[in-house]
Amino acid sequence: MNNTYSIKDIINLLLSHLWPIILITLIGGAAGYGYSRYMLPLEYSSHITMYVQSYTNITDNTSVNNINYSKQLVNTYMEVLKDDAVLNAVGAELKEQFAPDVLQKNFSVNSEGNIAPASIRSCLAISSVSDTSAVKISATARDPEVAAAICNALTQVAPEYVEDAVGVGSINTIDTAKVYRTPIGPNTPKNAAMGMAAGFVLIVLILFVIDFFDNTIKSSDVLGEKYNKAIIGEIQEFGEGKGKKKSDENEYIKLTDESVPFFIVESYKSIRTNITFALSTVDKKIFAVSSANPGEGKSTTVANLAIAMAQGGNKVLLIDADMRKSVQHKIFGLKNRKGLSTAISRMHSIADCIQENVMENLDVMTAGPIPPNPSELLASDAMGEILSKLSEMYDAILIDTPPVNVVTDAMELAKNVSGIVMVVRYAATTDEDVEIVFKRMELANMNLLGFILNGIKSKHHGYYSKYHKSKYYYKYKKYGYGYGYGYGYGGKPEIGNDPEESETPETPALTAAEPQPAPIPEPVAEPVPEPAEQAEAAAPDADATFVIEHPAPAMSLRMEMEGEAADFVAGPNGEILPAESIG
Repeated sequence: MNNTYSIKDIINLLLSHLWPIILITLIGGAAGYGYSRYMLPLEYSSHITMYVQSYTNITDNTSVNNINYSKQLVNTYMEVLKDDAVLNAVGAELKEQFAPDVLQKNFSVNSEGNIAPASIRSCLAISSVSDTSAVKISATARDPEVAAAICNALTQVAPEYVEDAVGVGSINTIDTAKVYRTPIGPNTPKNAAMGMAAGFVLIVLILFVIDFFDNTIKSSDVLGEKYNKAIIGEIQEFGEGKGKKKSDENEYIKLTDESVPFFIVESYKSIRTNITFALSTVDKKIFAVSSANPGEGKSTTVANLAIAMAQGGNKVLLIDADMRKSVQHKIFGLKNRKGLSTAISRMHSIADCIQENVMENLDVMTAGPIPPNPSELLASDAMGEILSKLSEMYDAILIDTPPVNVVTDAMELAKNVSGIVMVVRYAATTDEDVEIVFKRMELANMNLLGFILNGIKSKHHGYYSKYHKSKYYYKYKKYGYGYGYGYGYGGKPEIGNDPEESETPETPALTAAEPQPAPIPEPVAEPVPEPAEQAEAAAPDADATFVIEHPAPAMSLRMEMEGEAADFVAGPNGEILPAESIG
């Protein structure tokens, strides 16, 4: 629940629901237009002007005095003209002129056929003309002849009633009201604009009411301040399947998929760095990843985090401890006939339950067959022994655990891990969910390392476009640059595998009988050109298109200028040099 709103909060709220606001506003305008155009009857108007005169006994400046005194009588006469007695007389005149069905169409008529004074009064608009003694009378009705008849009837009965009521001066007219057959209403553009305004106000009010009572997590800053825990990272929502639950193995997105945008890769790199710092002060490089409820993205998050850490040069093991609903074997396309459950039960050896080199530097232990007692297995001494042995063989061990608020499995690992990372789903996880997590962790004495806010919808991702044909395209002025990141394993380096991190530590054997994977050869650096050779390098054409493949031992560049192809490379200081100058 949000109790206070700043201008920034209001703007962000409106922008985050921009399309619903536009849609409801347009619907309101269309409703106003349709109601005005097809539901409201046509209205016609007529008018006439009456003049007030007063008479005094003053001989000097008689005309001037009469005009000034007449101005003072105008307001009095206007009230007389609205009196029920005058309007009853007008109604009697109209009753003689029109048939009952015409009168019923324009006025409220009682059982005796008489027109109600209030009904005639609602059709009249009486006003004074500035700096004159004139009174303007306008009548509006559904029939143009009735509108003119109202004005004429009023001018006929008014002088008698004014003389009886005031006794001074007179009110007269010099013309009769005309019949105007051009409708003046309804005002369709005005009603459409009012409908749009009503729709806008309605949707904005609804959004504020919903947001006011919304207790879901939408701000990492508020989350960190409220619970006094670190925000390890933020992951934005992306892809065509936004908002859809992952129900098919093909819908699980890995960091190595070509559809993964650049900003997502960088988010996981940032999380990798933060977790490395968080674990730098502890002996156990083992931590669990969980969430408060199902469907918050903890399994996909821990899988991609394991990939990111492996790409950083660490020997990583990912354990799927969510034995009730395991998904890691679906994410990586692995078999799940044996895994953690069979290793704890000693049905298979630890080495047999680990699937090695799923990716470079990454091994995975799937959950295995579903056991009848997952909580007891995770709390057993055998689980502690397995983690103790594995911690000597890997730089980091990540454990995918079930949701904390659903089962107690994650809390059973408290004594065997350095801590737990909570994945919080943007606009889905509530404050109550996180509070329940805190209470359970306090009872289990589990160390909460921090939060990862997942599925953020309102973040901007700079100027990087979507991943397209293995290249990120970024246009600046008239140059076209394409940064290519290889995701394969048969020659192209993986995302985040910088040249400095290309060395792979030696993998300790699980058993003496198992062979070790072949070591990865170190990249051979290209020779650095001499300054004299750099000076002779030709400058690229301003209209050339560059396609830079990165990362690689040396960045290569192929340019097409004036229909001829030429090879170039990037020098040690980032300058573009002809390939022949490097040799």
